[in-house]
Amino acid sequence: MKKRWTRRHFLRSQLQVLLAAGLAPAWIPGTALGGSGRAGASQRIGLGVIGTGPQGRAVMSGFLAQPDVQVVAVCDVKKDQLELARRAVNQHYGNSDCRTYGDFRELLSCPDVDAVLIATPDHWHVHMAVAAVRAGKDIYLEKPMGLSLAEDQILRREVQRHQRVFQFGTQQRSSREFQRACALVRAGRIGRLRQIRVWCAASRPGGSTTPAPVPPTIDYDFWLGPAPYSPYTEDKCAADNKTWWFIYDYALGWIAGWGVHPLDIALWGHPRMLEGPLQVEGRAIFPTQGACNTAIAWHVEFRFHDGVRMEFRGTRNGYPEVNELNDLRPWEARYGPIADHGTAFEGDEGWVLVHRGSLRTHPETLAEMADPLVQRLPRLSTNHVRDFVDAVKTRQSTVCPIEEAYRADLLCQLSDIATRLARPLRFDPRSDRFVENAEANRRLELRPRRSPWTLG
Repeated sequence: MKKRWTRRHFLRSQLQVLLAAGLAPAWIPGTALGGSGRAGASQRIGLGVIGTGPQGRAVMSGFLAQPDVQVVAVCDVKKDQLELARRAVNQHYGNSDCRTYGDFRELLSCPDVDAVLIATPDHWHVHMAVAAVRAGKDIYLEKPMGLSLAEDQILRREVQRHQRVFQFGTQQRSSREFQRACALVRAGRIGRLRQIRVWCAASRPGGSTTPAPVPPTIDYDFWLGPAPYSPYTEDKCAADNKTWWFIYDYALGWIAGWGVHPLDIALWGHPRMLEGPLQVEGRAIFPTQGACNTAIAWHVEFRFHDGVRMEFRGTRNGYPEVNELNDLRPWEARYGPIADHGTAFEGDEGWVLVHRGSLRTHPETLAEMADPLVQRLPRLSTNHVRDFVDAVKTRQSTVCPIEEAYRADLLCQLSDIATRLARPLRFDPRSDRFVENAEANRRLELRPRRSPWTLG
């Protein structure tokens, strides 16, 4: 807060000097003084956006809607996406003040950037977030977190050490249906929790392996960053129909990229699941052709210390085959038709199923009890972006702070490792290590990184 107070004090003192000298401008923009329902410049949070593809611009629009936030700079290695973001910002504010950068480090050096939105490809998430924290910026980080648990641990350590505000892009925590579902479970309205079922779309197969010329609109070497070098291919970095989502050099695939959403809700509904040792076992199908090489179907089973069990499945995404790993018909027989993502909690007195836009309970009267219970949640948010902005101002926790984000991402990391080793594993959350399994523990460590991109 000291930085913003200093800027406000400076502006006021300079205005007083100008007035005393008879040199004050004849016209001062209303936005500078807080006109049109907006906070004055000295009261606004300066935001930088790193990663301005479709997802980054979508989240950025939520920040543009906040009257006490000013998007002052945008950054991307793709010139076309960067230009779209710049135009959107300038059109919103009715000026041409938005600065553009191709190197995120230059944006982080700007003194008028108080906080950053990071919405880059997954392999950059932790590296950029750590750099932002060390530069004194608060962070809204799109999910998932890191490519290994060691990356997650470094980011958690740095956020805590530098006391920065952190919001994870698991926006379902700011949606009413998920709040109602988790409130019912946490309050014991379904009786003793026995089983959790989680599902989402799996990774997509395919992807070109044919090298192609690098378009002049992208700095491909910078896009790769710490990831291993590989030739540019036509669809790898595309804004639409991209394949990097499903390539292990850049992401864990949708076992994390999509899976973190319903897994986070499972954690929110059962916050004690990681308070003791657990067992995890998984199977998966991996594509054998094309560039995409992350799981296109999976079934992971968790057994937690308190006896609760959790199943996690990945469903079809771009291919027709139904197999024993992605077949949800037994679950549909239990719950009725279900969407391509969701979380279901089973207790000995009823069940709750939730996905975006829908809450279903058995007995149906359970839903009527939910609204008063929502107020018991540890933090209540109705807008994920607004929740972050308020936390930046108050220095309080967000609805999904770093420790909660770490735990949700841990479930993704364990799921991925379990499917790749395909045998029962024991994990101790107190030490964040697998028990007596060196091979599994090696998969928790940092991956090799291309020079000069180091993390530590």
